[in-house]
Amino acid sequence: NSLWIELGDRQRVVTHGASILRSPVVLGVRTSIAQSLGWTGRDDVTVQDIAAAARTGAFRLAMTSATQSNSGATAYLGFLYALAGNPDILTLEDLARPDLQAAARDLLAQVDRSSGSSGWLMDALLANPDAYDAMVNYESVILETNAALTRAGREPLYLVYPANGLAVADSPLAFVSKGDPAKEEQFLALQAHLLSPEVQAQLLREGRRTGLLGLAGGNAGPLWNRDWGVDPDRAIAPVPMPAAEVIREALRLYQSDLRKPSLTVWVLDVSGSMEGQPLADLKRAMDLLLDPEAAALSLLQPSARDLTVILPFSNRVFPAITVEGNDPAALAEARAGVDGLAADGGTDLYAALAAAMDLLAPYAADGRLAAYLPAIVAMTDGASDQSNRDAMFRHLEELGFAREVPIHAIAFGAADTDQLQELNAATIGRLFPAGDDLAATLRSAKGYN
Repeated sequence: NSLWIELGDRQRVVTHGASILRSPVVLGVRTSIAQSLGWTGRDDVTVQDIAAAARTGAFRLAMTSATQSNSGATAYLGFLYALAGNPDILTLEDLARPDLQAAARDLLAQVDRSSGSSGWLMDALLANPDAYDAMVNYESVILETNAALTRAGREPLYLVYPANGLAVADSPLAFVSKGDPAKEEQFLALQAHLLSPEVQAQLLREGRRTGLLGLAGGNAGPLWNRDWGVDPDRAIAPVPMPAAEVIREALRLYQSDLRKPSLTVWVLDVSGSMEGQPLADLKRAMDLLLDPEAAALSLLQPSARDLTVILPFSNRVFPAITVEGNDPAALAEARAGVDGLAADGGTDLYAALAAAMDLLAPYAADGRLAAYLPAIVAMTDGASDQSNRDAMFRHLEELGFAREVPIHAIAFGAADTDQLQELNAATIGRLFPAGDDLAATLRSAKGYN
């Protein structure tokens, strides 16, 4: 989206920018639910209508993170326009309005599943079609989802285009010159190829919009199925992108105050195999998360309503460290606790995960869990002892709520990815290789709750 160029190109070095394709960010909801809500065949469903329906439990909603995903940011900015009363341009004064913040907080509270990736959200729904009923995503991704659902004999999603606050990602291709005229010539040739009638027609067939305001109908292709609520001839009038300072403040507000709070259990492997660099990397990763200033650089800072639980383990499970909210002193105390961890003993990830579920059980029992986006994130570098595997999976079933809590994993070194992916698959979680850029890995992982 060109909004990121606007935010990042402070030296004005980007040239030759041109949008290659466009996709509005819309709501896709099971067709039977859209019919029951009376939304089919209508073009006047508002952002407020969507929030109200989700609030009544009409559907379980999934959406990508506004600070970690372009589709989430695009949708969120559109929501803010709608909730502000559709001003000509969104301003800092609008963002400061208590009524706008309250309405945005209420809307985002209806999100049942978060993600850092639009594509993963599609894949998760296809693999687990009963997990949620609706998602906010690119029009193009929902069309691809529907094609796959239809092939599998399942109910497709119905596309709802908000009558207010509709935002569009414009997918630009641009150039940063490093003083090589030959490369610039190659770039311009590539851009011209992508903008040629032949390639634009191919993009259109694959569910991407290629016109400025709408599409030429007739030969759009089978993905543009009008029974799904999509209209290839529909003119799209997106909200304007606000100034860079407004976007920055909107994203800060989202992360620090407006989003649904997270309840994250960080399950940290401190077994003997983590000695040396793996343990140092783990501590550095937790420092990035627990230092508010460092976390804010990647828009990972905790909010005052977040709940963070740190659960170290080896062949036994150590006492949990719990931080409520974002008090700097409490976060510093948690960092000191992590910094004091030493590597020793074997690896029993399954016992630690069972303990993590037990920590969440009281919140599920009294209904508090619904107020959070919960997740368990395991950081490990090895293969776990299998002795407690079956008991952990039985416990997962017995608790009932636990399958709704994703188990994500950050894999250090030679971690057994088969074991971790089995856990991911059982709970609609995701595996993240630690790699060399821990900040990027944490951004990716944290975007999922």
